[in-house]
Amino acid sequence: MGLFGDPAYWLPLTFAALMGVSILIYVVLDGFDLGVGVLFPFADGAEKDRMVASIGPFWDANETWLVLAVGLLLVAFPAAHGTILTALYLPVAVMLIGLILRGVAFEFRVKAPTPHKRAWNGAFFVGSLMTSLAQGYMLGLYIMGLEQTWATWAFGALTAVFLTVGYSFIGATWLILKTEGALQIKAVRWARGGIWGLVLGLGAISLASPLVSERIWAKWFSVPEIFALAPLPLMSAGLVVLLWLALRRLPTRDDSWAWFPFVASVVLFMLAFFGLAYSFYPYVVPEKLTLYEAASAPESLFIILIGTCVVLPMIGGYTVLAYTVFRGKARDLRYD
Repeated sequence: MGLFGDPAYWLPLTFAALMGVSILIYVVLDGFDLGVGVLFPFADGAEKDRMVASIGPFWDANETWLVLAVGLLLVAFPAAHGTILTALYLPVAVMLIGLILRGVAFEFRVKAPTPHKRAWNGAFFVGSLMTSLAQGYMLGLYIMGLEQTWATWAFGALTAVFLTVGYSFIGATWLILKTEGALQIKAVRWARGGIWGLVLGLGAISLASPLVSERIWAKWFSVPEIFALAPLPLMSAGLVVLLWLALRRLPTRDDSWAWFPFVASVVLFMLAFFGLAYSFYPYVVPEKLTLYEAASAPESLFIILIGTCVVLPMIGGYTVLAYTVFRGKARDLRYD
């Protein structure tokens, strides 16, 4: 039977790919606006307004990709959904509280009386920090196979910090792209400091993944796989070097190359994601459930796929439209 002849094979694979793409887009898009929130304490009042203006047209739509990813996990892989969310119940709750706090603070910080604005700025920072830390902790526990031990909790705490630093880095690169003047200069300094935390985080995850699983070790370090996959870490190292060199020369007088740090960091996140996807395939719950074992019946998946083919282009089209309409430098924050 051909590769696409058996729906029990290609339908779970298709939904795993769709879910992976949704998670990747969410991490990149919501990652930078979470990072902007994490950087809030380092900016003054006027700069905070400009930072919010830089993410204002996008932040709410960015979170749509998280809803899509979780929805696909629920309907396409219900057994995995139950296992993963049961193991990660507490950090998921923290993340949701953080997202709610961010959303409320985003709206209220501008409309609240001046004496209360500082409190809402703090709420926006705390909500961004809670969400980033929770997502990093969940990533760490997932890499550790969802085991609950002191060692996995410690690794989860480590990845929580590093992912938060990674989000602050991509947030800083977004501000380099979207702002100018004193705030852009500050964003360059923030990115120069954050790049080392990003490198340490990527290194920790890259080392931990093969060490916790003999299967993953064999996928990366067997011959000829080690030679075929060598471009992935080499490209990542090259991008880090280019980022460091670019940040040393930014900002430029004519604002040229302001786009490069953000684009390069997006590519770096993509390479890291593809590495994780390759490591864990075909498991959707590490070393416990493959995507084929966890998948819904092919008949159900086919019906869901029809709906996904309608919804996904709409979400993608809206995202592209928003980023096209609001391209260019962020201006003064206004709520008309």
